[in-house]
Amino acid sequence: MNKKTFLRGFSLIELMIVVSILAFLSMLVIPHLSHFLAKSKRTEAYINLRSLYMAQKAYWLEHGSYTQQLAGPDSLGWKPEGVVCYSYGFGGSEGVNNVIGSLKTPSSALAPATAGSDSFIIAAAGDIDGDGTPDVLTIDQSGIIKIVTDDLA
Repeated sequence: MNKKTFLRGFSLIELMIVVSILAFLSMLVIPHLSHFLAKSKRTEAYINLRSLYMAQKAYWLEHGSYTQQLAGPDSLGWKPEGVVCYSYGFGGSEGVNNVIGSLKTPSSALAPATAGSDSFIIAAAGDIDGDGTPDVLTIDQSGIIKIVTDDLA
């Protein structure tokens, strides 16, 4: 064997330096990633609020007024597709007046929601970043979505 033959590879120090650089870079990226995840959850709320808006409009065409019941007899008959993060609907009974999402935001966060003979406001609420303050969005009879409490800020 020739004396000039060297074993090729990385030393333990070099590998530790690379791992520490990767750990540092991942610490910089994670806060931005969690912000994008929170925005995607809010997109779910926009879609389901639009769906509730359309259900209320269809209910009004049949009955001449709006309702606060999502499920049960003489209700919107609205149920979200799949597992949802946000809670939707009105204050009151779970399963009748509202749907509680996987973030377990209580129906008390849906307080701005109401429905009457000629107007309605439906709310969506979810604590998307886990800080105890729910993100609350509403949609009214005109189809205007408002952010009541911004949990992304």
